[in-house]
Amino acid sequence: MSSPTVIVTGAFGALGQVLARTLAAQGARLALLDAAPAVPPTVAEAFGAYQLLAGVDLSRAESTRAAVDSVAARHGRIDGLVNVAGGFRWETIDGGDPATWQAMFSINVATTLNACQAVLPHMLQGGGGRIVNVGAGAAAKAGLGMGAYAASKAGVLRLTEALAEETKDKGITVNAVLPSIIDTPANRRDMPQADFTRWVTPEALADVIAFLLSDGARAITGAGIPVSGRV
Repeated sequence: MSSPTVIVTGAFGALGQVLARTLAAQGARLALLDAAPAVPPTVAEAFGAYQLLAGVDLSRAESTRAAVDSVAARHGRIDGLVNVAGGFRWETIDGGDPATWQAMFSINVATTLNACQAVLPHMLQGGGGRIVNVGAGAAAKAGLGMGAYAASKAGVLRLTEALAEETKDKGITVNAVLPSIIDTPANRRDMPQADFTRWVTPEALADVIAFLLSDGARAITGAGIPVSGRV
């Protein structure tokens, strides 16, 4: 389609905003969802022409479905979904809190699952669609203090693979990008001594996601694509 309707979750964050700009430049009709209680003024100024939904608790299936249904009601169809929403917590297993594992599952896996389940009826009704999940390179191997996070991102990748198998004969592709460290202000603050030039820029990752949403990626489904920069 020349102007596909694409939902981006976690859209008010650093990667979400860059992705929104990338997709807008390619003519997408955007619905930007986020858990933030209100739309930040900078987001409202940059993306006021699009559907902006704040306060969406993607860890709850009911609120996720209501938000997605409102997008379908406004635009008539949903062609793409990008699950950017997620989070990170560093904690060792020794002395760690089991609640951290539950939190990482809720923030990373449940949000992705709920969004995917909510868009599927609309994509099936429309004859197909594209889903791109933002996983992590850590899904392949956990580093020190990254057990809960890596396990949750591995769950995102397995979800991606399973859903791709379910939908491969229904016109829907489901893929994941697996970035290393993304060059965001938050990551720079947390790792001030790192060589930022080796990290993946949000713009570079957004370009990969945009490709996976495009017709050019129609033969790719169930893939976990490393986007590692020079890390």
